[in-house]
Amino acid sequence: MADAAIYQQAERLFLGKRIMAFGLPLLVLAYLGYIFFAFDLPGLAQRARWDHAQTLLSDTYSYKTHVTRDNRTGEVAAAIEGERKGQYPGNTVPGWVTREGDETRVDLGRGNVVEFLPGNGLRYDVPGFGPIEARVEGREIVTNLGADVPDWISVSGTRLAITTEAGRVSLTRSRTEVFRYFLGWELFFFTLDSPYHGHSLPEILFGAQIDPARSNLAGAWHDFWKNDMWHHADVAWALFETVLMAFLGTFGAAIVALPVAFLAARNFTPLGPLRFAMRRMFDFLRGVDGLIWTIVLSRAFGPGPLTGSLAILLTDTGSFGKMFSEALENVDRKQIEGVSSTGANAAQRYRFGVIPQIMPVLLSQVLYFLESNTRSATIIGAITGGGIGLLLTQAMITQKDWEEVTYYIILVVLMVMVMDSVSGWLRRRLIQGDA
Repeated sequence: MADAAIYQQAERLFLGKRIMAFGLPLLVLAYLGYIFFAFDLPGLAQRARWDHAQTLLSDTYSYKTHVTRDNRTGEVAAAIEGERKGQYPGNTVPGWVTREGDETRVDLGRGNVVEFLPGNGLRYDVPGFGPIEARVEGREIVTNLGADVPDWISVSGTRLAITTEAGRVSLTRSRTEVFRYFLGWELFFFTLDSPYHGHSLPEILFGAQIDPARSNLAGAWHDFWKNDMWHHADVAWALFETVLMAFLGTFGAAIVALPVAFLAARNFTPLGPLRFAMRRMFDFLRGVDGLIWTIVLSRAFGPGPLTGSLAILLTDTGSFGKMFSEALENVDRKQIEGVSSTGANAAQRYRFGVIPQIMPVLLSQVLYFLESNTRSATIIGAITGGGIGLLLTQAMITQKDWEEVTYYIILVVLMVMVMDSVSGWLRRRLIQGDA
């Protein structure tokens, strides 16, 4: 009987392992199959616009110069990124644009030539495809294209859009526009109205004085720092606000959580209901996400960096309170008794008997949270209207300044890397005592 029971128990054990070995993978496959159909992945692939993704990607590392004709007045203007601050002064145009009377010829390179013809007409000679002609007649756009057009041409009664490797062309009733791409972030250092635009760094540093009213170094720095398109001074201040939000929120939470953590530690607060209340308060503060606190506080105090700092402070107070109280429960009582034997009062016992024991844990956790909050402050700033997060959101909303989005993302990554290096150095100096 005993052997039969052992055999049955072994069979049940092996059966359970077989079920786990085959059942768990089947369960995972069933869940993945549910996701495949519930999220409509086949439909998502069909709806994906890879041409738009390609355009967005190219905008991150290149800039485009707009050559625009107003079809109502016939005026032709050229502007980098289509912005007023990047507009070529007067009636000047880039060297690859030729104007003869009412006709304008735009050379996009590699044999791609676009012509603005009189009467709101357009002609685009595409190598390997042939000429594309279009004009505005009344309220409609008429072209020489047939019913079957390639994917890189979009045509309707109100708009014609052509996208090739050389650039993009669009025609509407109101305007005709050509975009030509160039690598780099144009006007990143100086705008067109700066006398230092077009001059190399050696010319500025060692060449003749460019602006009679200013020295080359002082004038170049002023025009770079006050760049009207890239706003380097505003970006630097936004980065400072982001770091300040993270710093104030993190260290403010540590200052608030440390004394309150004594009330949640079992060996310092014998009153059970008080410990229970403090621990539940910590759970509530850290259970509500920082973004939720940001929305609530922005309604109460309005947008601004201070609101973001308070949101970080509330969330981290709950996290620090839990960690600090657990660290306090693990302190060595002998060290406290040794300080008490010298006749120290309660404040001195805490100062010299307790704080030195938990200081490594405190500093380590605070510095780690400071790194994390530097990233979180970017997202919080997008909601509260402060820091680099606000500039990043504004650049995304425009749907055209993706090179600025790339610039801000690079700055955020560099900021996080710097904060990581600084916090690591501080941990080594303050905790390990490295020189």
